[in-house]
Amino acid sequence: MKAHQLEELLIKTLVRRAGGTQRRWRIVLGPLRVYDPATHPHCNWHVSPSGNSAENDVVETLLDEMRGSHPRVETG
Repeated sequence: MKAHQLEELLIKTLVRRAGGTQRRWRIVLGPLRVYDPATHPHCNWHVSPSGNSAENDVVETLLDEMRGSHPRVETG
């Protein structure tokens, strides 16, 4: 899976689970950072949410799930 595909999946899932708009969840998620698998063997991507506490809780829960099913992404 490519990074932009994972980002879209995260946003669509957040809208379904918590409501709101795709625009708002893009702002809350911020950029998806992709790291070299050699230095990050468990999971090579990271997101630092910047919403309110309720939004961040929803995001962190989803991120934990997604790291299990999509631990590696490609840049692009």
